[in-house]
Amino acid sequence: MNLFGVMELSATALTAQRQRAEVATANLANAETTHTEEGGPYRRKLVVFSQRNNAFQLALTDAGRAIRGVQVREVVEDSAPPVMLYEPGHPDADAQGYVAYPNMNPVTEMADLLSATRSYQANAAAVNASKQMIQSSVDLLR
Repeated sequence: MNLFGVMELSATALTAQRQRAEVATANLANAETTHTEEGGPYRRKLVVFSQRNNAFQLALTDAGRAIRGVQVREVVEDSAPPVMLYEPGHPDADAQGYVAYPNMNPVTEMADLLSATRSYQANAAAVNASKQMIQSSVDLLR
């Protein structure tokens, strides 16, 4: 893979990890949201990645190999049932006094956020290293 291919690959990962961080942040922000427009508590979102592979991308080859990358295929809702807490005075309490809260662990969300941030930083470093190598190559040609 040439240096431009490395930059292309890292660029797709930067975009995907940015969206992953945004989803983790939204999950943390809604950790105690008991009522949404759809009704019921906020549902934790999960990011599903897939290999990026479109017709234009397949046309860009390096030594016979297609330059691919990663993309966010979809953002799905977690199917875990909500956590029911007994709070009879809460405005969203049911007839028995239970309130449905999102089923998410803030520690897990923070770990996901940290992982996305570290992955983003690693790919940004790869882009910068590629840019420096390209610049060094240009300097050698002068």
